Amino acid sequence: MKNTVHAPKMTRCQFMRGTAIATATFSLVPGHVLGLNGATPANERLNIAGIGIGGQGRSDLDKFPKDNIVALCDVDARHAAGTFKQYPQAKTYKDFRKMLEERKDIDAVIIATPDHLHACVSMMAMRMGKHVYCEKPLTHSVWEARQIAQAAREYKVATQMGNQGQASEETRRLIEYVAAGAIGPVREAHIWTDRPSQGLFKEYWPQGVGRPSDTPPAPDTLDWDLWLGPAPQRPYHPAYLPFKWRGWWDFGTGALGDIGCHAMDPVFRALKLGAPVSVQAASGRVNEETYPLASMVTYQFPARGELPPVKLVWYDGGLRPPRPDGLDDGVEMGDNGRLLIGDRGFILGNRLLPESRRREFPEPPKTLPRSVGHYQEWAEACKGGKPAGSNFDWAGPLAEAVLLGNVGLRVGLREELTFKKLLWDGPSLKFTNLPEANQYLRQEYRAGWAW
Repeated sequence: MKNTVHAPKMTRCQFMRGTAIATATFSLVPGHVLGLNGATPANERLNIAGIGIGGQGRSDLDKFPKDNIVALCDVDARHAAGTFKQYPQAKTYKDFRKMLEERKDIDAVIIATPDHLHACVSMMAMRMGKHVYCEKPLTHSVWEARQIAQAAREYKVATQMGNQGQASEETRRLIEYVAAGAIGPVREAHIWTDRPSQGLFKEYWPQGVGRPSDTPPAPDTLDWDLWLGPAPQRPYHPAYLPFKWRGWWDFGTGALGDIGCHAMDPVFRALKLGAPVSVQAASGRVNEETYPLASMVTYQFPARGELPPVKLVWYDGGLRPPRPDGLDDGVEMGDNGRLLIGDRGFILGNRLLPESRRREFPEPPKTLPRSVGHYQEWAEACKGGKPAGSNFDWAGPLAEAVLLGNVGLRVGLREELTFKKLLWDGPSLKFTNLPEANQYLRQEYRAGWAW
């Protein structure tokens, strides 16, 4: 099935331009220079619509008390009931397409649907000149991430991805420490999470399981066909929602997609990373239905100017990297963490180690501008201010890199990838040494959902 978006190939220069926010200056261009479509005057309230507002979407909407919540859309009336009640003045909808076509007064949308709907909703909203806030990981596929970033530039709208930590003090201090040479040139980075499971007695959502065989009726309050959206048709089952959709290939992006855009963002900024040159993956039990119980994904990044090549390793499902040399016994690495290893030391979380290095290295000055807040960045961008810190020029390439790791976890490539790693050509958006892997860079949309 053909899709209707035919974007030009991206040059390496264009791709790397999206990483400019990671420079030590955090320099951003004012919105009026970019000519943002429909920028709301700074002294006016935004008219915001929420799409997918039963979980994270409700939390996102709460961050805009000074603006108008004029419309709410969710396919699950029971799950969204609390949000509908919280904003009685907002008109409610089940179908985001009807809402966007009917409500001409909407300035901006907040999208917190399951991952498989992110691109469809974002693209329609941007084509209509609406500013877009979309939860991570921005899209369901690598191809979609490229298209959505290009569309944001084309339609000149204010955008932000929901990786809230990008605006934090912690992220800025990490960048400042690395830029000051606290651990010297960085050649390795390790990031780990306990998701999708935690210990023996808790799981965030199931993975490594097959499709349920029973077909209970969908609740009267749920429009199952709209919930599926562009995903392949399948019977309703409570195994998929709410929240549990994250572990299913057709709907979510697994532990890597769920946490990667949060956890990798500070590392990409501090090390000025762009597109990787290769990806390889290993995992526990995986099938055609759900992501693996645990996985380890290794990215290789090229040199950037004077900065050396970097190996970045992702671990999930409770896996962790080895303890680095110089880490004292008794210092806990934690169930979720980040480790940067340089020639003269390492940073665990935001702690400079070993202790001898921390004592001899003076605390660097605060050289980067501080954020007004993740959500406020986007609100100000919608009103003609500077682009938000995780606007789609930044978030698109970051999401591409994160989601490349999921390609390496596909069961259809498992045997072949025991012999080789995937070589990535970012500007051409393809793997060069295993053509059959390219089919996993995008998905086919169900009839009626192609954009």
